[in-house]
Amino acid sequence: MTFRSPVSEYEFMLKHIVGFEDVSATDLFAEASDDMVTAILTEAGKMCDEVMAPLERPGDLNPAYLENGVVRTSPGFADGWRAIAEGGWLGMSAPQEHGGMGLPMTITSAVNEMMSGACLSLQLAPLMSQGQIEALDHHASDALKELYLPKLISGEWTGTMNLTEPQAGSDVGALSSKAVPNGDGTYAVTGQKIYITWGDNDFADNVCHLVLARLPDGVPGTKGISLFLVPKFLPDDNGNPGKANSLKVVSLEHKLGLHGSPTCVMQYDGATGWLVGAEHGGMAAMFTMMNNARLGVGGQGVGIAEAAYQKALAYALERKQGKTPSGGIVDHADVRRMLMEMKADLFASRAILLACAQAIDMSTATGEADCKTRAAFLTPIAKAFGTDTGIRVADIGLQVHGGMGFIEETGAAQFCRDVRVTSIYEGTNGIQAMDLVARKMMDGGEMANRLMDEIEELAERARPTHPNMAEAVWQACESLREATDWLVGQGDLQNRFAGAVPYLRAFARVLGGHYHLMAALADKGGPREKLARFYIKRMLPEHVGLLQHAQEGIEGAMALTLDELAS
Repeated sequence: MTFRSPVSEYEFMLKHIVGFEDVSATDLFAEASDDMVTAILTEAGKMCDEVMAPLERPGDLNPAYLENGVVRTSPGFADGWRAIAEGGWLGMSAPQEHGGMGLPMTITSAVNEMMSGACLSLQLAPLMSQGQIEALDHHASDALKELYLPKLISGEWTGTMNLTEPQAGSDVGALSSKAVPNGDGTYAVTGQKIYITWGDNDFADNVCHLVLARLPDGVPGTKGISLFLVPKFLPDDNGNPGKANSLKVVSLEHKLGLHGSPTCVMQYDGATGWLVGAEHGGMAAMFTMMNNARLGVGGQGVGIAEAAYQKALAYALERKQGKTPSGGIVDHADVRRMLMEMKADLFASRAILLACAQAIDMSTATGEADCKTRAAFLTPIAKAFGTDTGIRVADIGLQVHGGMGFIEETGAAQFCRDVRVTSIYEGTNGIQAMDLVARKMMDGGEMANRLMDEIEELAERARPTHPNMAEAVWQACESLREATDWLVGQGDLQNRFAGAVPYLRAFARVLGGHYHLMAALADKGGPREKLARFYIKRMLPEHVGLLQHAQEGIEGAMALTLDELAS
């Protein structure tokens, strides 16, 4: 089976689900017409299908390895990188003055998701560079922008982000890396970083690291952290890679999946770096990169879900077993149920992802605070639900294959292995959920209620033609509103945190029902209406138990003592 990028699905969603016409109506993105978007998605899909997808299996079977201090990448990955770079896919949303396309994040998210479905191990490399491009564009000096951005956008150089240390995982404030001024505007950066995705490669002329470290006068915790740009090779007077910097790849991690993507342990020994942003303002600068990276990781989950669904469907269509009309397992009720669940959740998670990206674009184009708040609220949902969907759909896909799914040669297991980390990196899904019920509820639940108002307004409009589905979505939204009011009323954040994960999933479930209902209105009597009915009647009811869980508070979760947990 070969991967097929879901270009037509994106065209439908942009036109009927997420309001992309509002984005293209702005002055900033006026060139993003329907014809241009179709042309971009079609060309990107062709590159994904013909260039990237054939690299997925070789990357798994022939992992990146370290040789004499240099990472040697999987067969064909260098050619894949060149195709990505030459197509301009690295700089889709990057500033035009530095060689980017200046396109909406919604379109970039669609292309990144297609690349993830084609070959996630390779897609991680452009995702890292895109994040660095954005961070430098917002926070770096003009001199750094002029030197680094054109190289990163063209793909001549690649970018990474260095946060985690052996003793400082999600608690970034516990990092121990140091940066000391050299007296010439540069800094000597010393420390060790772990889990550095694409920390090195053999296809780019330079690798540029964004490194969090603490200046001598930096206070403990996150408020004392600064951000530095530390290249593998120091640029010479002409801006070309010069002498090697004082950094190295210590080792590569041996991972469950994503074998084609090198995950490095990096050592910095007084390496020369340049400050990005203000002193002690490293977290603000890094979060510029991380927020869109979280959206990108949500897209990785959706991309793997797409690939896993396609493979499972192909297998179900060809596998002959039992007495069915076609003689194949696809006509068994339980297999059909699994395929429908995969397809329904794939639609829901993709819609949430695009709605978040659309809000980012509207914020960028208009500067309206409401759009910015909406994007911030949807980001943890898009990341967590997108990656949870990728994991669940990949797991169901393996089940559809039966015993053959447990055999590596079919490729179904690789999706499970590759996607599993997406719920962990760029902020675990538990952290996303806690962010949603705490920081994103600091407005007293105003944005949450605004979204719920929109859900109920659509349900009311749908009642004349789809009364049962509309009522189910409306009632689910009312239950979500009651749970939201309960959460906002909890002064003890632990009461919120104990049910944060089920609350986020319930919110995603209801949003999924909303977007499915929207699709049903746009495709009356068609397959999307049928899929919407399946989701709303069979999957949306999950919100009831999730919301009950969310409102139980901390007491039950902490009921067992440590000794009792261990007994």
